[in-house]
Amino acid sequence: MSAAPTRHLKHPDLRERVYALVSAGDLAPLSSLLSDLHPSDVADVLASLEERERVALVGALPVELASEALAEMEEAEARGDLLAALAPEKGAELLGTLDDDDATDLVAELKPEEQARVLARMSAEDAGDIRRLLRFEEETAGSLMTTSLVAIRADLTAEEAIRDLRRQGREVDSFYNVFVVDDARRLEGTVPLDDLILAAPTTPLRELVQPIDITVPPDLDQEEVGRLMSRYNLVSVPVVQPDGRLIGRITFDDVIDVIEAEQTEDLLLLAGVSDEEEVRADWRTAVRARLPWLSINLLTAAIASSIVVFFGRTIESLWFLAAIMPIVAGMGGSSGTQSLAVTVRRIALARGSFEPRSGAVAKEAVVGLVNGLALGIFAFTVGWVVVTVMPGVSPRLPWVLLLALGGNVLIAASMGALIPTALHRMGVDPAIASSVFLTALTDMCGFLLLLGLASALLL
Repeated sequence: MSAAPTRHLKHPDLRERVYALVSAGDLAPLSSLLSDLHPSDVADVLASLEERERVALVGALPVELASEALAEMEEAEARGDLLAALAPEKGAELLGTLDDDDATDLVAELKPEEQARVLARMSAEDAGDIRRLLRFEEETAGSLMTTSLVAIRADLTAEEAIRDLRRQGREVDSFYNVFVVDDARRLEGTVPLDDLILAAPTTPLRELVQPIDITVPPDLDQEEVGRLMSRYNLVSVPVVQPDGRLIGRITFDDVIDVIEAEQTEDLLLLAGVSDEEEVRADWRTAVRARLPWLSINLLTAAIASSIVVFFGRTIESLWFLAAIMPIVAGMGGSSGTQSLAVTVRRIALARGSFEPRSGAVAKEAVVGLVNGLALGIFAFTVGWVVVTVMPGVSPRLPWVLLLALGGNVLIAASMGALIPTALHRMGVDPAIASSVFLTALTDMCGFLLLLGLASALLL
């Protein structure tokens, strides 16, 4: 672990000095200045440089700081390209100072030939750890875990266990649990450090072992790992094979990154933006990610507009409906979006088998009914005033407004819960562009209710 930074980039004077040196290309004093910063701040500096300047600065920084800053960079900031631009020997040196999970994340961003060049210059042990982790699929517990852990055999005494703990602890960064395994490395439990230290030297370790309630298989989705660790307040969780063999651990700092990434992905998908687009992506990537969903939205909007064309004669006769149409459609969209956001969040926080499988749609339908009735009564009142002050307007107008607005709010709230719930039960991410389809549905229903009722009651 690196020493705590004495300064940070948020200090105005320091930030201005750093970026002045970056602009001037004066990297020699910049290297000395950055040595006291946190790796995350150094990562921000690297992200602001051109590739040639990045390579020069990484070469000038202390190895440990450079490697940690590289690991702190976002994938969208082309950290893989930076690693590939370094000499293979330099890349191997940087990766060798990182935990195997962080090193694997970086190597995974390289092309196969680039991976081979860097791994060939690493120690056989480090390269082997990275190759084993690369075999696991992305976004699974296996790809998230580190093989660096403390595991002690169950047949030891407390004194022997402490001696083994000291030996292993010198090679493991920040371990929070002491795992206990048998001769085949099958996980038997864990031993609290305080119990181990306070136990009599001859106490058999098996007497101190506590069972582990939560383990994860290597193929479990990383989002589920994050949900488990958050629910049970775990600082680390063991990763075990189906036969019970301990192969790694996942720590809370890695899960924090996962939760942030998954929430960002869900937020983008909820807005109809592909999860392939990174927040800091360039405009070309943004266009490629957004244009397909906008095209789908254009198609659904055209379908909604066809309803307006179908009722063209109604609008010609009752011109004021053109001013009411966006109100009815817009209120439905707002109601549906509220229901959609709550339902997607409810699904994200679901508590496994104890979470009720039904009721969300019914609840949102009741909410939509009450809200629709309240808004409809308000619209009815406005319509009644219009009928009173404008001779010739049909007295049925308030009822059209009440039924159209109230009905669309009810439908929108129900669909805002039904769409993501149905997608979730089909095994599809409920955040995937639900809002695009919901908006089209509320527009179509709003236009159909208003114009259909107007045709039936006002003409």
